Amino acid sequence: MTAPSAASDAVEDGFVEHFRYLIVLSRPRFWLYLAGPVAVGVTYGIDGVDGLFTPTTLALAGYFLVPANVYLYGVNDVFDADVDEHNPKKGNREARWRGNRLALLAVVVAAALGVGTFALTPRVAWPFLAGFFVLAAGYSAPPLRFKTTPFADSVSNGLYILPGAAAYATVAGTVPPTAALAGAWLWTMGMHTFSAIPDIEPDRAAGIRTTATLLGEPRTYAYCLACWVAAAVVFAAVDLRLGALLGVYPVFVTWVASSSVAVDRAYWWFPALNTAVGTLLAMGGLWRVYPVWEALG
Repeated sequence: MTAPSAASDAVEDGFVEHFRYLIVLSRPRFWLYLAGPVAVGVTYGIDGVDGLFTPTTLALAGYFLVPANVYLYGVNDVFDADVDEHNPKKGNREARWRGNRLALLAVVVAAALGVGTFALTPRVAWPFLAGFFVLAAGYSAPPLRFKTTPFADSVSNGLYILPGAAAYATVAGTVPPTAALAGAWLWTMGMHTFSAIPDIEPDRAAGIRTTATLLGEPRTYAYCLACWVAAAVVFAAVDLRLGALLGVYPVFVTWVASSSVAVDRAYWWFPALNTAVGTLLAMGGLWRVYPVWEALG
């Protein structure tokens, strides 16, 4: 009886190890980068609180919380397996691609589940969903591989706000305001390029060209500052309070660039900053239909 038990334990341990690997691969610290915009899009698109938690909004939030991250980062790791050997982040806080069939199957399943989001949403949301899946693959996979083309790598990261645009369109029945889309897109450009600063030397060693490797660290800070100032200005055209809230990012990048804080350390503070700003954005949208004084009453 010992041998079957040992074999069963080995299978169970193997499954747990694969599961842990998939969780690390999906970048838990960044899960809200896709799910957060869904929450923001829903709160600004609904007419009342009864539209906040519906089967459709919950399904979109659930998909973009985990499966979409498995798809996005799985595709990234598949096509970066060789160059990631030079990246010190891999094997520490992020996973190196192991090339096993279960991991590849998980990425395929995540993509298939993504196709299902089209069945849940109206046609007005489909261009945003399609844009997300195309850019998520095209960022890492050939022949597009935007991540190896300076400035295309930055611009293509607008993919992060497309789930929010799709969620807004789903509940509102119309596309989001153009200024809101433009401001959010500029924000993602700054976000992506800032996150590429710690990778400048590993990317150069691997022969990868990015906006950050082209500009170098000082000018990359300036580029991020320009993106975030523009994002704040454009958001101010939608609502001055939104512009003021987005103004925290130019302050943040200026502080990092002028202080003794290492950028690879500041990079790991980014999820906390984005979560705080995203929460305030979502609360602002929610208070639009359910004022704070009613919530406190």
